[in-house]
Amino acid sequence: MDPEIGGGIAGSAVTFLLVKLDAFATREWNMQENIRRAVLNLGRELRSIEALLRDAASKKDPDHQFTVWIQNVRDQAYAIEDVIDLFKLDQESIWRRFKRRHSINNLIQDIEESLQSIQRTKERYQTMTFTRIRSASNNTDHHVRVEPAVNGNLDTVGIEEPTEKLASWASEEEKQRLEVMFVVGMAGSGKTTLVRSVYEKVKHDFQSHVWITASKSKTKLDILTLLVEKFGCPITQRADLVGLTRKLRKHLLNKRYVIVLDDLWVKEVWESVKLALPDGRNSRIIITTRRGDIANSCRDGDSIDIHKIQPLSPERAAELFCLKAFSRNGRCPSGLEEVSKSILQKCDGLPLGIIQIGRLLSIKPLTRNQWKIFHDSLESELRSNGELSDIVKVLSASYKDLPYHLRYCFLYMSVFPENNPVKRRRLVRLWIAEGFVIEKSGRTLEEVGEEYLKELIDRNLIKSNELDFDGLPKSVGVHSLMLKMILPLSHEENFCTVCSGAGRNLTENTRRLSIQKEDFDVSQDLPHVRSFFSFGIEKVKIGPNFKLVKVLDIQGTPLEEFPNVITDLLLLRYLSLRNTNIKSIPRSLGDLRHLETLDLKQTLVTKVPKPVLQLEKLRNLLVYRYNYMEGVPPFDIVQGFQAPKKITALKNLQKLSFVKASVQSRLSRQLRMIQGLENLTQLRKLGVVELAKEDGASLCHSIGKMPNLHSLSVTSLSMEVPIELDAMTNNPPALLQRLYLKGPLLKVPSWISSLYDLVRIRLKWSSLSVAENPIAALQNLPYLVELQLLDAYTGPQLEFKSGKFRQLKILDLQQLERLSSIVMEEGTSPCLQKLIISHCSKLGHVPRGIDKLIHLQMLLLYDMPDPFVTRLRRNGGRLRRLVQHIPCIHSFKQRQLEDLS
Repeated sequence: MDPEIGGGIAGSAVTFLLVKLDAFATREWNMQENIRRAVLNLGRELRSIEALLRDAASKKDPDHQFTVWIQNVRDQAYAIEDVIDLFKLDQESIWRRFKRRHSINNLIQDIEESLQSIQRTKERYQTMTFTRIRSASNNTDHHVRVEPAVNGNLDTVGIEEPTEKLASWASEEEKQRLEVMFVVGMAGSGKTTLVRSVYEKVKHDFQSHVWITASKSKTKLDILTLLVEKFGCPITQRADLVGLTRKLRKHLLNKRYVIVLDDLWVKEVWESVKLALPDGRNSRIIITTRRGDIANSCRDGDSIDIHKIQPLSPERAAELFCLKAFSRNGRCPSGLEEVSKSILQKCDGLPLGIIQIGRLLSIKPLTRNQWKIFHDSLESELRSNGELSDIVKVLSASYKDLPYHLRYCFLYMSVFPENNPVKRRRLVRLWIAEGFVIEKSGRTLEEVGEEYLKELIDRNLIKSNELDFDGLPKSVGVHSLMLKMILPLSHEENFCTVCSGAGRNLTENTRRLSIQKEDFDVSQDLPHVRSFFSFGIEKVKIGPNFKLVKVLDIQGTPLEEFPNVITDLLLLRYLSLRNTNIKSIPRSLGDLRHLETLDLKQTLVTKVPKPVLQLEKLRNLLVYRYNYMEGVPPFDIVQGFQAPKKITALKNLQKLSFVKASVQSRLSRQLRMIQGLENLTQLRKLGVVELAKEDGASLCHSIGKMPNLHSLSVTSLSMEVPIELDAMTNNPPALLQRLYLKGPLLKVPSWISSLYDLVRIRLKWSSLSVAENPIAALQNLPYLVELQLLDAYTGPQLEFKSGKFRQLKILDLQQLERLSSIVMEEGTSPCLQKLIISHCSKLGHVPRGIDKLIHLQMLLLYDMPDPFVTRLRRNGGRLRRLVQHIPCIHSFKQRQLEDLS
């Protein structure tokens, strides 16, 4: 394993541990003084080691001794974490305190002795580090890259279209100004190849042109010096930044020039170059970088744009692979098609992987046996001494560039199986439970965690698999080859042990367990396990030896009853039994005082016992299921839970879904629960079902005390019981972004029109009359992106006025049984991309003005009348001309698809 990566992991372990130690020493007021002093001493020792690790991070060619030293640091960091957790466990169990205190003292003494031993080598390693760093500074570049061919043919398969697009941008002469294009993509995605292709095509159209490889090791002075030299300007021996900037600006003044900065890693390098560039004359700067966060931060006007590299399509990936693997004729033999397809799937459209693997296979015998051997050994070939190790070296540079606080977050992706997308919110909640998210003043942990994830996505280490309507990822993952890089690293560093086959390799020091594709029964003692995951397995048995577990995620396991052993896991912070068949949870769950997330979504649980109110640290209480049915969704599709009447004791709750407003008891008790919600002032998401008409005012009063509410869902008691939310007029939740109202409305509550941040609203079964047309109430919301009306309006016509719904991208109209006409005035909904029309039996034709919606990408029709669909068919449809600009038109009739595109 690369010692630089190992040092980074050890450094992350120490950094997070120091935060934990500080909090521990501050909050544990009942700690014995001798233990407190020992903990403070451990912190001092660790700070010294942390500083040394940061200095050593840049050390090149470390020897074996240094690698062993890093491992010792990591092991002691883990040991200290164990002591802290044992102390907490000790505090949870009074009868065991005196028995444990002696062992905790002994453990601390052992760790102190080990740290002193580590510290005794400190000066020697500091000297060695200083010497190595000084000698390393003489090297020009330690950054591993696989360069495209410069002389000869470039591997241009799949980049023809973006090459033409960027070449056209570079050659455009309409705007007399300097323009900048950042070309962004993950390592090995073909950024340099694409830009080289563009550069060779357009460079002779400019008076001056130059290509500079920025790389991570080059400073601002280095880059400016290279630019001045390559433009042929003389340089004095003592040139500084100011002098070089003036010289470059003077040389380029009144010239049309193109400059490529390839492989940018540091924002300040670009900013120093930018200061030296004169504007005007249609000059162009093209910058390649895997750091999308830098590109985004530099985008300060319309003269700077970003082109994001996309993975190759399966067809183009196969074409490139065949060109490399079968260089004689570029065709795959029929006997190798299946194994070739499987290898290509692992490349996941990444040109670097396709080219390197294809080249290696081109020298192997074309036999099915040889290719299967290679396929099965691909992971080992990617390791440090394997034939494909250059791929990992290129990918790992992005990991090494991460700040310490993000390294654990990224490494956490090793927990999840390949091709198994992770829900964004689930991942952030897990990071928080693990202690990876560090508090920031004025921000919730969830908000900080979202920032972490955004940065990892922008850095092209984590990818968005599925985007939500607002552009945020619903789920995320890592590239297949990136996963193969971090899996052995995660195992070797004892970060996570993945069990995905017959071999288990479990040791008593295992800290995280991810069980994949096998039944699991732990019989051996695993006292250090902190996190336990199961994926797609039929049976999981958790023994009594997981006392220090903080994360237990066994969603999807076919459990029928709540495992009683869980209530003994007193340090548990995250518990997910989602998608299981458990019907109830025990009262003893209230003993888990550290629990932050309780996820019982899609279970059969309908009631939460009163002792749950003791979970004062609880942030997420998710107890509901969807009753999925074919066809039209039922009114009671969401089944919530009966909450204890004093649920207001859970003052740290961020998410509460879905709580029943009506219970089978006295009305006064029900009202107290609704009124008591006002104490949950930290709520970001609230879901309420079975709301009686008379409880609306109380709910409004409570919601008015939730200044941070971002998402609100309210369902009435039945389809006949109206929702009364007009009482919130004076104090609506100003930050509300998502609003879901299910049930009859006499009118659209007036306060909704004032929700400046609202991006999505769904009105279902509202049955609004012509006089209370919802369009008029919603059309001026400045950031509304999605509007859904399901049986929400009883009038014959919907009219969308010009200049309204400025940001609307999704319009979903369902079960509007009396609707016969939709009018879209020219200039309305200029951003509309997706239009859904479903079960509108009296609607005879597409909206009038649909041909003016030039950005409409998708028209989806569900069980619409035959004449409606006939008018849109190709070859004779009377209204076909109105929709011919829409790329995707699908009509579904009793779930049968007809493609009208």
